[in-house]
Amino acid sequence: MLVDFIIVVVYFSVVMLIAMSGKRSKDMTSEEYFLSNRNLNWYSIAISTIATNIHGYQFLGMMGSAYLYGIAQANFEINAIQGLLMAAFIFVPLYLKDRIITITQFLKKRLGEGVGIAYSVGNLILFSTLGLGVAMLWGAYVGELAFSEFLSFISDDRMTRVGALIVFLGVFSAIYTYFGGLQAVVRTDIIQFSILLIGGTIILWVSLQKLGGWGQLYEKTPELMNLHLPADHPKLGWVGVTLGLFFLNINYWCANQSVVQRSLAAKSLRHAQVGLMAGGIMKYYVALIVIVPGVALAGIVGKEALASEPDQAFTYILANFLSPGLRGVILCAVFASLMSTIDSLFNSLATLFSIDIYKEYINPEATEKQIVTVGRRTIIVTLFIGIAMAFYLTDLKFSEQSSAFTHTLNELRYYFNHGFVVVVCMAAFLLMPNKKLALAAFLLTVPLNFALQKYLLPEGFPYLVRALIVITSCLALVSIPTILKNGLLPVKEFVKSADPRVTRYGLMLLFSMIAIHIVLAILYQMAI
Repeated sequence: MLVDFIIVVVYFSVVMLIAMSGKRSKDMTSEEYFLSNRNLNWYSIAISTIATNIHGYQFLGMMGSAYLYGIAQANFEINAIQGLLMAAFIFVPLYLKDRIITITQFLKKRLGEGVGIAYSVGNLILFSTLGLGVAMLWGAYVGELAFSEFLSFISDDRMTRVGALIVFLGVFSAIYTYFGGLQAVVRTDIIQFSILLIGGTIILWVSLQKLGGWGQLYEKTPELMNLHLPADHPKLGWVGVTLGLFFLNINYWCANQSVVQRSLAAKSLRHAQVGLMAGGIMKYYVALIVIVPGVALAGIVGKEALASEPDQAFTYILANFLSPGLRGVILCAVFASLMSTIDSLFNSLATLFSIDIYKEYINPEATEKQIVTVGRRTIIVTLFIGIAMAFYLTDLKFSEQSSAFTHTLNELRYYFNHGFVVVVCMAAFLLMPNKKLALAAFLLTVPLNFALQKYLLPEGFPYLVRALIVITSCLALVSIPTILKNGLLPVKEFVKSADPRVTRYGLMLLFSMIAIHIVLAILYQMAI
């Protein structure tokens, strides 16, 4: 235990050292601070984008969900390639053409000021509450489970120890993001992603060794090897993960400031597109390291052993299958996944508020120095908001220990995300949509989602299918009259590629995703 603790302490020290190193001008411009002078190459974009995407909930929440439901949870990773390809060939070319800093600027140009400010405010609320709160919660949760003995000096109460770790993780990530901006975030993401791969590989290898090898997944847990669960499954039915998740992937990979910000900082369209596709290849490996160990654990200990708290699947493997030293490396991987998410959220919050709110409405004559200063102050303010939300989610988490908490969080997050999907699709695909109608459709997503959940759909109705209903209904509200009045944009306007070779890479990645779905479906049918 002591050696694990020392490894984690060394890791935090190295991350801070790397984050604070490098050249930084005394008076940073907004593009330097928020977009690293638009100078990111493809591999930096790929690594930083996927490192930001890998939350702690993937190691904990998604592994717990895989323990309960099987590889169907892998749809969230495999189908992410849909979103990455749409970002690469449809949305990012539009963003780079307009040389925007925030997606709000893109939406304002096409859908008007009302939609733009609604998007920006919605993201500020979502990132500073659920975004930061969830990341801090998972980091503190696993840290307390692993080092409860060392943390006993804080308190004998478990929730108090979790609270102390929440504050530490938030403050630590805020410090280097405050001083270094996106440059520091990307620099630390590269080292953190390396640790993620090492730690995830160790977890995958150890869990499969304990199970008896790959073939035992189909021998001991055949019921968990179905990628396509029945449509009426309450969490992961095939309709939801195929169609509902398709639209939600647009939100996450194409309209999420914290994720897209790396592509906005690309040297060129080619670097952005290759980086996003390389990220898509990485998602296959992410699916292996976060999903397969959860299924393997069900085969090793049985599906009832952790039924009372499935989110402990990861920590069970950590405590029972790994020797001291290796545990420290794995814990570093988890903390890396969390901090790469937290620092990205801080950077995006600073960007959104200083560019969309402060520069646009509070001080239009603001200098570059003032914009950066306000961005840094935004990090401090949202740090306190995120910590408060993490405390609330901790209480919620401990009151719902028998469920896979990742799905509870998705339910909360999607109340905002539906509207983001609607407006970014309207902006990209429709020819001169009515701006007032577009704003109405955006605002309608929340009450419509609430009404469907509480009054119109049966209890337990899959939330991903509900997302599909909300998004398509609100899109139709604007799309039908817009198309009838103005016609369709030419199809050639939808897809842009830097060169033919990049196009071929994109098609190969798309076909590989389809092939994986087919192969896994065939293997499942053979197993049963």
